[in-house]
Amino acid sequence: MANNFLLLNIIIAISFCCIVFAFEPSPLQDFCVADPTSSGRVNGLAFARTDIRRPKRLRPAASTYRKHIKPERLQGHPCSAKTITGLNTLGISMVRIDYAPMGINPPHTHPAATEIPTVIDGSLQVGFVTSNPDNGLITKTLEKARVRLFGGARSFQRNVGTKNAVAIAALSSQNPGVITVANAVFGSKPGISSDVLAKAFQVDKSVVQHIQAKF
Repeated sequence: MANNFLLLNIIIAISFCCIVFAFEPSPLQDFCVADPTSSGRVNGLAFARTDIRRPKRLRPAASTYRKHIKPERLQGHPCSAKTITGLNTLGISMVRIDYAPMGINPPHTHPAATEIPTVIDGSLQVGFVTSNPDNGLITKTLEKARVRLFGGARSFQRNVGTKNAVAIAALSSQNPGVITVANAVFGSKPGISSDVLAKAFQVDKSVVQHIQAKF
């Protein structure tokens, strides 16, 4: 009986450890600046210097709108530990997204972060889909200075105004990652079998192959 009780305590302790290590560790010092030349790693990033680089300057919006090289008609400017080395180990990051009229940020998820976007200018339709089995769509149009919490859900944004729009998103990770649903499903390398996707989307294989060819 005593051995069984001890084994149960060990299992519970291991379970709590797994929960703890699922989150980014708290920093043990004020800052730990990332150094690409270092062999040491923290969350996949090299570290650490004792100096702090000059603040990063985001690209002016005007230059973004002139380019809009992406078919979604938007341009993102991430500020993570990869671009602002002083964020290393601090567990936060942000991104500014500039949208041309009718520009979209397609359905995506951040595997390591909760996202809170704030509309700085323009009007954005924002939405996310809840988990199985409901798969409920929750959507709302946000005007300037309005905020929406996404959590880890599959979310999207669309500029529904007639002028350019800007949003700033705060993320609860120094390296939040991003998985664009369409790219992951239809643009994986090597590609997912068309048989699998045809059954998943309940369409003919030729439809799947036509979509995969676009990625």
